Amino acid sequence: MTARTTLIRDIPGKARPREIALERGVDRTDDDILLAILLRTGGRRGQGVLELARDVLARSGHSLERLADASVEELVALPGLGPVKALELKAALELGRRSATPDTAGARPVVLDAAPVLQLLGPRAARLSQEVFWMLPLDAKYRLLRPPVEITTGLLDTSLAHPREVFREAIRCMAAAIVLAHNHPSGDPHPSREDLRMTRRLVDAGRVVGIPVLDHVVIGRGPPPPPHTSLRATAAVQFDG
Repeated sequence: MTARTTLIRDIPGKARPREIALERGVDRTDDDILLAILLRTGGRRGQGVLELARDVLARSGHSLERLADASVEELVALPGLGPVKALELKAALELGRRSATPDTAGARPVVLDAAPVLQLLGPRAARLSQEVFWMLPLDAKYRLLRPPVEITTGLLDTSLAHPREVFREAIRCMAAAIVLAHNHPSGDPHPSREDLRMTRRLVDAGRVVGIPVLDHVVIGRGPPPPPHTSLRATAAVQFDG
């Protein structure tokens, strides 16, 4: 007899993830049960949904933070997760991440120094194991237009933080000015020579397109507020605005 993918409805009633969560309360339900609710079915034939959920967690080092930071492509590479499951899981994790980020829709913080940048990005930067480059789009009064835009992930250099990518997003957001930020997973927030060279290149590009770059904040790792360096405050780069 050919094995088939195990559905939640095939699991005995009280052992089903949804019933367990309802009985215990979602806030007291284990990670693997909650993940199984999102996945709904197993992956490979004969694999139960709880088995898949536990395997996904194990391959992520049992770290929800690491799982949330994985791209859709990285999730698809996990055994048992196809494109649809990976996208649904990424969407759910992204909603969770956004709910933990300060709501900027109403307040629209003014970004005139590093403090609001750290408030917006510090908690996430603290758990990242690779460098991420962000662009913060601002209006004419330096108020944040939308949450920070992730431009690149990975080893930061001039090819990854290319002016074309940065200002394409800035123009899409109709930004009057921008602030740049990236993290140093090593914990040391001091800018490298490559950081300075890249920043100067982006400042020059901003002058060409008429969208001034106001600052570039390098975020280290540590308790809040994390260690950081404002390139504007250190006068390491001559910014506009």
